[in-house]
Amino acid sequence: MSQNNNKMKSVIAGAVIALVCTSACMAQSYPTKPVRFISPYAPGGGTDTMARTLAQKLSENLGRQVFVENRPGGGGIVGTEITAKSQPDGYTILLGSKGPLTVNPALYAKLPYDTLRDLAPISLVSIVPALLAVHPSLPVKSVKELIALARARPGELTFSSSGNGGSGHLSGEQFAALAGAKMVHVPYRGTGPATTALLSGEVTLSFGNMVALMPHVHAGRLRALGITSAKRVSAAPELQTVAEAGLRGYEYVTWYGVLAPAGTPKDIIGRLNTELVKIARLPDMKEKLTGEGGDVVGSTPEEFSEYIKSELASSARLVKSANVRPD
Repeated sequence: MSQNNNKMKSVIAGAVIALVCTSACMAQSYPTKPVRFISPYAPGGGTDTMARTLAQKLSENLGRQVFVENRPGGGGIVGTEITAKSQPDGYTILLGSKGPLTVNPALYAKLPYDTLRDLAPISLVSIVPALLAVHPSLPVKSVKELIALARARPGELTFSSSGNGGSGHLSGEQFAALAGAKMVHVPYRGTGPATTALLSGEVTLSFGNMVALMPHVHAGRLRALGITSAKRVSAAPELQTVAEAGLRGYEYVTWYGVLAPAGTPKDIIGRLNTELVKIARLPDMKEKLTGEGGDVVGSTPEEFSEYIKSELASSARLVKSANVRPD
């Protein structure tokens, strides 16, 4: 009996060693074929541009092609679901962002994926604030003056966004809640129409993309009051944050990060994380992202996981308090 037990222990030990060796060898040789990088939005937008920039750098670092596959639909739901249900072998990764991963779970009663259960965080890549801009006809030149006007005229000030539940919408709702003011949200079908509405004076203010709005600020067609991040950005260091300009505690940013299907081997997650952090530290990458108003991050998988959890909680509170409904 003792001999049989010893044999069984030897077999189990051998199997464990083989499994460990297989995992280590897989990570060492990874990747042996092209890697699919899911961008859950249409070509040409900010997410797509980010995905293609990262894919090019990853291809160079990994020595294998990393190709972008655009899978738009459902505000990022389609591409995120495809990733979540893909083989967890490191050959499908996702460029995730705030909307699909932490806002949609608060907006929709049922999703075809669970952010925490079905996806494995690899690295937070960048954090991107919005610009609070007003039409010049609005008689305010600071955040404090805007708050005073909004309180004095409840329901009269309007702000545009690219749609219900988007960053422009929720950043405005958070501003109104913290300011103790009532403003009216006017959703449009996309960033372009929302910006046009602000420029024409159809709406009075917007929390919009810095790259899209700053040229109009410089031309005098809009007035910038602050940025929505917790600290100033190098792209426009002269601009105060909304918090330091008068609304203490205010912060609302979008972000990008890379994830894989849950169950992807930790060694492969580690390899991808190492390369993404290297990419985040490249001078040309920092220049590109800061030029768009963003801050380059490059985190550990654990840090990214904790960040996602905190974002899920804050999005749920905001969506509930503002009674936000999807389009």
